[in-house]
Amino acid sequence: MESIVLVLHVIAGIAIIVLVLLQHGKGADMGAAFGSGSAGSLFGSSGAANFLSRSTAVLATVFFASSLGLAFLSTPKSKSGGVTESITKSAVPAGTAPAAPAPAVPAPAADPTGPKSQQIPK
Repeated sequence: MESIVLVLHVIAGIAIIVLVLLQHGKGADMGAAFGSGSAGSLFGSSGAANFLSRSTAVLATVFFASSLGLAFLSTPKSKSGGVTESITKSAVPAGTAPAAPAPAVPAPAADPTGPKSQQIPK
């Protein structure tokens, strides 16, 4: 099922790219007024814009839905009751204190003359 949604997602993405590249920008209308060839298109002067923009909107909806579907399908299925259940399983039982870890490095020996901040320079 995940591979079918993934293939649909890739096809929708490529189709969106192609449709966006086929569409004319806002400035293309001025060129069409002087006969640049937009008026002789297959769908007419304004029909192509409506068809391409509607197709792009439909494909964007398919792309969005397939993105959500892939996110839903890729999440691991867990049998736990949730976050609070995993916290209570790993909690320390009442009445027992965790042991303090042993220091990795021994503490430095005490200075026999006292702390350096309290010494008066001579």
